[in-house]
Amino acid sequence: MGNVTVFILLGLSDNQNIEVLCFVLFLFCYIAIWMGNVLIMVSITYTQLMDQPMYFFLHYLSLCDLCYTSTVTPKLLTDLLAERKIISYNNCMTQLFVLHFLGAIEIFILTAMAYDRYVAICRPLHYTVIMSRRRCNEILAACCTGGFVHSASQSLLIACLSFCHHNEIDHYFCDVYPLLKLACTDTHRIGLFVIVDSGLIALVTFVVLMVSYFLIAYTISVYPAEKRSKALSTCSSHITIVVLFFVPVFFIYIRPNITFPEDKVFALFYTIIAPMFNPLIYTLRNLEMKRAIKKMWYHQIPSNKKQIP
Repeated sequence: MGNVTVFILLGLSDNQNIEVLCFVLFLFCYIAIWMGNVLIMVSITYTQLMDQPMYFFLHYLSLCDLCYTSTVTPKLLTDLLAERKIISYNNCMTQLFVLHFLGAIEIFILTAMAYDRYVAICRPLHYTVIMSRRRCNEILAACCTGGFVHSASQSLLIACLSFCHHNEIDHYFCDVYPLLKLACTDTHRIGLFVIVDSGLIALVTFVVLMVSYFLIAYTISVYPAEKRSKALSTCSSHITIVVLFFVPVFFIYIRPNITFPEDKVFALFYTIIAPMFNPLIYTLRNLEMKRAIKKMWYHQIPSNKKQIP
C-alpha cells in the first residue's frame, strides 16, 4: 500500500462544460440501463420464461449488467459534477475486485448462452437432458466461481503493490493498468499475468464463442427458411452483444503494461454502453421477449382498471 490512502481520479475531461454534458448523457444511459434490464428480469420471471435455459441465463446476464454498471456509473456521475474526484484506497481496491468479478461472470454467462444455443440447434434431441435446470444451476455456479478466482488473483496482486507518492489515476474508475502505472515497484511480471489472466481468457472465450456460432451457422444452413430465420435472429442478437463487449476488452487488456488516453473511451463501451444496449438488442430482435413484455403489460392494464372505484 505504501503512503497512499486516497487516489485522485482524473476523469474523462478537464473541460467543465464537457463534463456537464457527459453527466446528462450518462444519467440518461444509467436510467435506461435500469429500466431495460429490470424490464427483462421481471418479464422473464413473470411469464415463466425462466424455465427455459436461454432466458434463465439472460435473466442473470441482465442482473450482472445492473450490478456491473452500478459499480462504476454512480461514482462517475457524482465525480462529473465534483471539483476533486477522490476515492479512498479501500474503495478503490473494492471497486477493482467487484468490476473484474462481475465482468468475468458476464463473459462466462455469454459463453454459457452460446453453449445453450449450440445444444438447442446442433443436438436438439438431447437438449432437455443436457440443459436441465440442475445443469443450468451448475453452469451458473461455475461462472461465479471462475469470476471470483479471476478477480481475486488480480486484486491480491494489486493490493500487494506499494504506491509511494503518486496517486493520480488517469481514468474514471480503478482499473489494473492505471494502478500498475502508479506503483513504485517493478510491475513487469504482474503486467504479464494480467495479459494472461484478462486478455487471453477474453480472447480464448471469444474464439470459443465464434467457433460455436460457426457450427450453428453450418447446422442451420440446411433448415427451412422459416426455422433458419428464427435461429439466426436469436443468434445474431447474441453475437452483437458479444462483439460490443469483447472488442473494447481486447483493446485494453491484450497488450503490455501501458495506458492510452483512448482507454477511457473504450472502457465506456463495456461499463455503460453495452449494458444499455443489451436489453434493446434482446427485446427488439427476440419474438419471445416481445410476447413476454406484451403479456405482462396487457395483464397489468385490466388489473389496474379494476382497482379504480
